[in-house]
Amino acid sequence: MENKQISLTEAIDLVKEGDIVAVGGFMTNGTPELLVDALVEKGIKHLTLVSNDTGLIDKGVGKLIMNHQFDKIITSHLGLNREAGRQLNENETKFEIMPLGTLVERIRCGAFGLGGVLTPTGIGTLIEEGKQKITVAGREYLLETPIKADVALVLADQADQTGNLQYAGSENNFNHIMSANAKTTIVQARKVVATGTINPSFVHTPSIFVDCVVEGDVLC
Repeated sequence: MENKQISLTEAIDLVKEGDIVAVGGFMTNGTPELLVDALVEKGIKHLTLVSNDTGLIDKGVGKLIMNHQFDKIITSHLGLNREAGRQLNENETKFEIMPLGTLVERIRCGAFGLGGVLTPTGIGTLIEEGKQKITVAGREYLLETPIKADVALVLADQADQTGNLQYAGSENNFNHIMSANAKTTIVQARKVVATGTINPSFVHTPSIFVDCVVEGDVLC
């Protein structure tokens, strides 16, 4: 079986200018800080971010936003990052903001080859502008289309060398669905263990979704 463990430099070289980058985490909990820091240092521009939120100005994806590396941000929340709010208000960065559940389902559709999801959330609000409406059993729904990323950056507590992943508690959040979504999934694992070490019953993301693993942690 293939050993997917590579260096941090090799991993970040897989991210290219113009990529759509999905980043795991929820209010920075479960965000792969080591990968984020390396991407900040590399300074790749003209990216699109897919993330639950915009992190903090000094933590999570907020560091990338502070570095002006995104042309567009697709998210459900930006209230904790004043720089993200400033970029939105001053039209420096394009934003697509939507309800959390809608964001998750659009990512899931992109992960599993679905054509979209029907949801009543947003009917009668600004969310519905420009979207197709479909009536099912007398009820009106919005058609929300899939989101598909080029690269996913996720955090696992443990990974084996083949790429099977185990998350710690609520750090599972967006990491699981981001892992399945992208063309290339890059994992930061706090610990990399020999293949077969993780009990199959406790593998949260199977190796089929993982392209490479970097071992390391960032002390916050």
